[in-house]
Amino acid sequence: MKVIIEFTDEDAVSDAQVALDGSKWKFAMWELDQHLRNEVKYNEKLPSEVAEAYEKLREELREILSANNLLME
Repeated sequence: MKVIIEFTDEDAVSDAQVALDGSKWKFAMWELDQHLRNEVKYNEKLPSEVAEAYEKLREELREILSANNLLME
């Protein structure tokens, strides 16, 4: 598959960088999700209120991604 993206305005360099960094953003969001998951699952010292907040953050992250037609996996 071949994809060609052309930028013709003054902001072409920054727009191109944003386009190229898509996979980095995806991986960063996945890492954040995994960090929150691991804290809830494995950190026995984590207060229950914090664990609940982490779970809500994970849900919100997934809702935001879904609303933007993005997948983490």
